[in-house]
Amino acid sequence: MPEKKKNNQHQHTHTSMKISASIYARPDTALPDIIHELDEHGIDMYHIDCNDDLGVFEDIKKIRKTGNKAIDLHIISDQPEQYFSLLEKTPVEYLTFQYENLRSPLIIPDKISAKLGLAITSDTDITVFEPYKNRFDFILIMATTPGQSGGRFNKNNFKKIRTFARHFPDKKIHVDGGVNAEISFILRNMGVSAVVSGSYLFKSDYLGAAMLNLKGENFDSEYCVGDFMLTNGEAPVLQSDEQNFLTILQAIESYGLGFVIMADTEGQLKGIITNADIRRSLIRHIDDLNTINVQEIINTQPFKLHENLSINDMLRHIKAQGFPINYAPVVDDENCVKGAVTFFNLIKGE
Repeated sequence: MPEKKKNNQHQHTHTSMKISASIYARPDTALPDIIHELDEHGIDMYHIDCNDDLGVFEDIKKIRKTGNKAIDLHIISDQPEQYFSLLEKTPVEYLTFQYENLRSPLIIPDKISAKLGLAITSDTDITVFEPYKNRFDFILIMATTPGQSGGRFNKNNFKKIRTFARHFPDKKIHVDGGVNAEISFILRNMGVSAVVSGSYLFKSDYLGAAMLNLKGENFDSEYCVGDFMLTNGEAPVLQSDEQNFLTILQAIESYGLGFVIMADTEGQLKGIITNADIRRSLIRHIDDLNTINVQEIINTQPFKLHENLSINDMLRHIKAQGFPINYAPVVDDENCVKGAVTFFNLIKGE
C-alpha cells in the first residue's frame, strides 16, 4: 500500500476562499473607479499582473489612496531583482514570481515582508516548488496562459492541485485563470485559498452578482464529478475479501481521509468503511477484538456518486439526503470504483 501523508486533506481548510480581482481586466475604466466598485462589493484582494513594467508601482500608490484591501502582485520577468528595491519602498501583501521566466533561482531579500508565492503554468511540475518551500508561503497555479485575460480553465490542474496539497501540506494554493462560478465552487471544495478573477468579474452585467456567484452555489454545470475527484490511489480502495481489521485501520490512518472504499476483484464497489463504523465495531467487540469480522463492518449500501454526474446534479443529489455527506465513493456505469469525492473544505469553510 502506498504511504500517504497523514491528514493531507485537512491541512488546506480555510474559513473561506479569497477572491483576488485582476484590476487590469477592465482597461477602459479609471483605476480609482475600479477599486471603489470592488470595495463596495467586498473584494478580498487586488491582483496586479506586472509584465516587466516598473510603472505598476505608480498604480500601487494610487490604489493605496483609494482602497484598503491586500495587494496581490504577480511579477512576470526574467530580471525580478530589478523590483526588489521598489518592493522595499512600496510593499505589497502578496508577491508572486513566474517560475518559467526565471533565469536563475530566486533569492528574496529579508527586507521584503510580503507573503511569497511561486507561479507555475499548467505544463510545469509542482516539484519546482521544493527549493522555495522554506521561504515561500504559496503556489499560484496558472490554469490558462499567464498574463492573458479570458482563457479557458485547463482541468488537468485539478490533479495538480491535489498533488501539490499532498507534497506541501502546510502551503497555501492560489489559482489564476478561467475561474467562473462552477470552477470557484470546485476549488473551494479542494481547499484552495484564493482565486484570481478578471474576465468573469468585469465582463458580467453586474459585478456584485458575479462576486456572489464566485462564493455561492448557483452556476451552469460544465464539469462532472470525474473531473475533480480523488482517483484510485489518491483515495484508499481495498479488495474486500483480502482484508483484515488491521489493514483496514492502517489504510484509514495512512490516507487520513476517515474512510476506506471496499471493492471486489473486478473493481466493483462492495461498500465503504468509515471511522464511525470502526468505532461501533470496537464497542461491540471490546472484550475480544480478534472476533471483529471485516465483512460485518462494511456499509454495503453507501451514498455514492456517478463519475459523469454534473456538479449541479451532484449538489442536488447531496441535498436530497437526510443526513450530512462528508465523502462519497465514485463509480462508473458498471458500478466499478473510479475514486472518491470529499467535502471537508466546504463543510468547515461554509
